[in-house]
Amino acid sequence: MDKIVRVNMFNLQVSIEEVPAAWAQYGGRALTSTIVAAEVVPTCHPLGAGNKLVFAPGMLSGTTAVNAGRLSAGAKSPLTGGIKESSAGGIAGQVLARLGIKALIIEGVPQQDCWYRIHVDKDGVRIQQEKNLIGKGNHAVFEAVEAELGKKCGCLSIGPAGEFRMAAANISVRDKDGGVRSHGRGGLGAVMGSKKIKLIIVDETGSEVVKVADHEKFIAAGKIFAKTLVNQPGIEHGMKPLGTSMLVNIIHGYGALPTRNFRNGQYAKHDMVSGETMRETIIARGGQPSHTCQPGCVIHCSQVYPDKDGKTVTSGLEYETLGLLGAGCEIDSLDRIAEADRILDDIGLDSIDTAVGIAVLMDAGVLPFGDGDGVQRLLTDEVAKGTPLGRVLGCGAATVGKVYGMTRVATVKGQALPAYDPRPIKGIGITYATSPMGADHTAGYAVGPTLAGVVDGHQKEGQVELSRHSQHVSAALDSFGICTFVDMAVGGDPECLPALVNLLNARFGASKTADDYLFGLGSYVLKTEHQFNLSAGLTSQQDRLPEFFSAETLPPSNTVWDFTDKEIAAFWNF
Repeated sequence: MDKIVRVNMFNLQVSIEEVPAAWAQYGGRALTSTIVAAEVVPTCHPLGAGNKLVFAPGMLSGTTAVNAGRLSAGAKSPLTGGIKESSAGGIAGQVLARLGIKALIIEGVPQQDCWYRIHVDKDGVRIQQEKNLIGKGNHAVFEAVEAELGKKCGCLSIGPAGEFRMAAANISVRDKDGGVRSHGRGGLGAVMGSKKIKLIIVDETGSEVVKVADHEKFIAAGKIFAKTLVNQPGIEHGMKPLGTSMLVNIIHGYGALPTRNFRNGQYAKHDMVSGETMRETIIARGGQPSHTCQPGCVIHCSQVYPDKDGKTVTSGLEYETLGLLGAGCEIDSLDRIAEADRILDDIGLDSIDTAVGIAVLMDAGVLPFGDGDGVQRLLTDEVAKGTPLGRVLGCGAATVGKVYGMTRVATVKGQALPAYDPRPIKGIGITYATSPMGADHTAGYAVGPTLAGVVDGHQKEGQVELSRHSQHVSAALDSFGICTFVDMAVGGDPECLPALVNLLNARFGASKTADDYLFGLGSYVLKTEHQFNLSAGLTSQQDRLPEFFSAETLPPSNTVWDFTDKEIAAFWNF
């Protein structure tokens, strides 16, 4: 039977509870946000005893459905001051679900000044003191766990950034090959660090595939669902060979690639850091141009990037990192960006907020634009060691801007904008402004429909509606435990959405419609999160982009952010 596991770090006790009826058909983001909204006082200090860190596998995680093993983490964010959910791949989500854990809730802070690990397996949950891995990076932690328990063991950990409680710190998730995936954005690694937890081990030994209510219906729907993903052109010809890095040249061509700290929409050296160039480099060096972050994935959008000697540098080098370190900081070397990505994974720091923060530091004259070597020194000598400058950068771009008195700081609710300038892609700007998570492209990916011509990204018409639709769908997919790239097939193959609905109904023995799942559930999640933020003191005045987006036109499209407060507020009319 599914269960709720509570870990009380104050008295170092573990308790098991039945799943409340109201939570029974929730999972992932729907469940983490429900628990945070119900049990965390919105005005509490994010790093204090009142905050709770919640992990919840998705509604389909742990089943045989493809691309359905993701894990949600939620808490009050130390970066935004509002609610936060972050979804990640890797192994842990599937194993938690197969161990029958509906949610793992970590509450309180320890009385003793020491660090702990949490061990989860078929026999229960144990809190153990941790001494050997304190101060270590995530790569060393994952290697130690693999040596101790084997390659199939799931692990969640924090690096030095989380130990220092930096507001942009990630929780890192071990993937099937020992690489790092991230619960990024929002600083959940700092929350885990505040509870003095270095790592959480999730041992799959003795676990079983999640049982579904209607096995035959589930298997039939699963075959159709998998086929729609494999055959979707955008996945087959874009995501599989290039991953998200395919967007570097595409977004440059559209004029929305944030260059030199959001001063231009195109980067003259874009091809040097593009997905096409990265693929050629990986193949020439004997790396893996197509790779998966979790078992059961049929999209293969990740990659393994090697150095000139064929040694692995990093895995999962995403468009956001390429766009914001490449164009945003004008670093034209894939090798330097890949090394920076490796360091960020190791210290456990969000690559989006860090890259935008570095661009602000470059504007402030701390180091010149294009200085890839300087960026690496900044990360290893300052951030990883917790120096004053390192702590400033580790707390995100908004903190960097405040400390250095800078006004060109691309953040919303204290969280940095991803690598899509909102002036020529206005729908994503509405998502940045209104998402309860702060600026977050995955909260409502209005970019794809804009590139496909569903709306004109340069014009205001239809953008609020597009973002609203996208945010509902994203909230639902995050709740299902489904990879966000499934949205490409949901919108592009008429068989995909019915198959997904049949999977969910067969899983729970339900008879819901697509509208129930996508828009009923999506609406519930967004309203729950929005109300938490209002109670935390985040009003409509925080649903705004920085002033410079309205004051400056973006070349070469000469577009400007021109939404009124009333037009932005209309997003919540549902």
